[in-house]
Amino acid sequence: MADFQKGWEAYEAADYASALREWKPLAGQGNANAQFNLGIMYRRGQGVTQDDVQALEWYRKAAEKGNANAQFNLGLMYAEGRGATQDYIQAHMWFKLVAEQGDAGAQFNVGFMYDKGEGVVRDDAQALKWYHKAADQGDTKAQFNLGNKYRRGEGVAQDYSQAIAWYHKAADQGDAKAQFSLGLMCRQGRGVAQDDAQAAAWWCKAAEQGNDANAQFNLGLMYRWGQGVAKDYGQAAAWYHKAAEQGDINAQYKLGVMYAEGRGVAQGYVQAHMWFKLVAAQGHEEAAEVRDKLAEVMTRDQVAEAQGLAREWTEKHPK
Repeated sequence: MADFQKGWEAYEAADYASALREWKPLAGQGNANAQFNLGIMYRRGQGVTQDDVQALEWYRKAAEKGNANAQFNLGLMYAEGRGATQDYIQAHMWFKLVAEQGDAGAQFNVGFMYDKGEGVVRDDAQALKWYHKAADQGDTKAQFNLGNKYRRGEGVAQDYSQAIAWYHKAADQGDAKAQFSLGLMCRQGRGVAQDDAQAAAWWCKAAEQGNDANAQFNLGLMYRWGQGVAKDYGQAAAWYHKAAEQGDINAQYKLGVMYAEGRGVAQGYVQAHMWFKLVAAQGHEEAAEVRDKLAEVMTRDQVAEAQGLAREWTEKHPK
């Protein structure tokens, strides 16, 4: 006789064949938890050939029996167009069912769909309502988006103090986007007294997470000009470099300038030419002019080396 718990123990031990053997008969008999788990296995290709269509069908069977996890995953499948044609109306329907049961992730998704007009008529008030529900449960994405709503005055009166409050909630949980936004509010003096030191501190928190090129670039600027921090060309160049490696065009240009002038890095026309060439390729006219002027004082071998480095960088960083 099939045993759900034995199936779970096998699954936890990565014995997917045994888990499948226990759960498949139960799923066929209408056990919603087993149906949901089969959906997971087909989605991930665990013990079976990966198959989004099968995943969708098992999620649907469980969802129709009221399994909230399956309802949420079914919404994701429709939102992403996995196992079926992308269908935001279906996605919204399933997310809303789960959101009404109090799930913060689903509440955020419903708010986001109202925010973007996906599967529903765009409605700032509805977006705000669902973001609030999710944010009150600690959802950082909802808290960040609420901050944006209050900052922009979308669906609510513009209120920088409220924006700051919601950004803080998300930032204190480590959300890099919220940390960046708090830094911007401190830098501009919106909702708080203007404070470059606080701006730099928040940008540092975001930048150190590694994925926020905007924070890395802005932190580089602060070090370059000594705003909120002691002037430090080495730190400026280091943060420009991190942002430049993520494709930030402004950081790439500034890094080129640092190499050309020898500020914070050893002067290197080859490196400068490389970064200016990358920026010029994105339509930056000033970078093209500086690159060409730089080439006039470089040897042919140096220009060829810079061009080669630019090609290598582009190949390693496909868009």
